[in-house]
Amino acid sequence: MALTACTSNAPPAASGPAPGAAAPGGDNAAPGRPVTIGFSAPAADHGWIAAIAKNAQAQAGQYHEVTFEAVNPTNDITQQIGAVETLINKKVDALVILPNDGSQLTSVGRRAMAAGIPVINLDRIFDSPLAYRTWIGGDNYGMGVSAGNYIGNRLKAAGVANPVIGEVAGIDSLPLTQARSQGFRDALASFGFKVGPRQAADFTAAGGQRVAANLLQAAPRLDALWNQDDDQGIGVLAAIQQAGRSEFFMVGGAGSSNAMRAIQADNTVLKATVTYSPTMASSAIALARLVAQKRGMGDLVEKEVPASITLASATVTKDNVADYLPLGFDS
Repeated sequence: MALTACTSNAPPAASGPAPGAAAPGGDNAAPGRPVTIGFSAPAADHGWIAAIAKNAQAQAGQYHEVTFEAVNPTNDITQQIGAVETLINKKVDALVILPNDGSQLTSVGRRAMAAGIPVINLDRIFDSPLAYRTWIGGDNYGMGVSAGNYIGNRLKAAGVANPVIGEVAGIDSLPLTQARSQGFRDALASFGFKVGPRQAADFTAAGGQRVAANLLQAAPRLDALWNQDDDQGIGVLAAIQQAGRSEFFMVGGAGSSNAMRAIQADNTVLKATVTYSPTMASSAIALARLVAQKRGMGDLVEKEVPASITLASATVTKDNVADYLPLGFDS
């Protein structure tokens, strides 16, 4: 999705918030001074990333005084740096940046801050706090903990001794994958369990299918499986169905609509997913508005927006899936 135009947002009075967008409430509902919020993110070649851009634009549309200016999404580091520099030169009032690589975009974040433009760093964190005013993102370690606790509690309740617990990870070289796996191991260890067969995929459906097929072939028995990413989970489920395996249950990761609908239907091994919600982009826009208008968060005593916000990872099961499905994203 290319979002190159400068868009003034004035949604019809009768329209409500779009999925993933929250209507302003409390003291923060009152319009402030007009502000322009610049936005930059990677290319939407993954369901989660696509939802990030969609949610950011939808949230900006909730504020009559906000002009939303998004540059072309790209996976090229140099191009993203150049696009952000364009927004700096336009003197936008605030920037929301989900960097392709936090380390490599730290310098441009610092340039924005030095120019007096507050930066809301979304998810992939810059190397230095000098590059952003506020960071908001998901809890990768917490995802692993949530998945491990769900699996541990379910197996313990079923009286399963010495369970075989598999894991289909993301990209092992990424710190986020490492954090998810560490949280998973730590949570399982509290039950006296450990991770059994584990293979890393690449956050794609094709990679998930290939890796899961190999894992299933190498593991004639499983009691539970955690797949770290619901986009690659499409392939993981396909491999499971092709192998005719159903002796175990599976937990997903991130909270896609596809996964939640499968959980709701309860006709596959997928019984839960742990969230890493792209609604964080909606919150990032809301924070950028407040920071640019020099306001704080209405329900907090402090007069300024916090410097860091980590979102909790919820466990979505058949019992509560209806509450979370509106916040899901399409894989």
